[in-house]
Amino acid sequence: MDSGQAAERWARVWERAWPQRDVEAIVALYAEPVEYRALVLREPDRGRAGVRTYLERNFEVEHDIECRFGVPTVGGDRAAIEWWASWVEDDQPLTMAGITLLRFDENGQVVDQRDYWNQVEHREPPFDGW
Repeated sequence: MDSGQAAERWARVWERAWPQRDVEAIVALYAEPVEYRALVLREPDRGRAGVRTYLERNFEVEHDIECRFGVPTVGGDRAAIEWWASWVEDDQPLTMAGITLLRFDENGQVVDQRDYWNQVEHREPPFDGW
């Protein structure tokens, strides 16, 4: 699978699976040696087990999830994908807008993920033209 197909698959699976809190659908996108950095200034979650643990911990407290993923920008074995998401956590509405940088193996599975995002403590729709 080429990186463009892998990136598009990643975006569509996340777009469908995040609101459903479908951990296994998302974990299946990742290779076993993956380094998953949802927060780039901390140690990564490693391997599929690390991704699963991260997702389970977060999906447990996220409710009423809405998300959108943009068109991937791809170069070589890497892709950048913009996203916008809102949910309720501990009765507090949140919105995050960010970008995920991915690197894929030859099978189209993610071996490296880094997320960069901004957050506000209310629901905020995407701006016009997003």
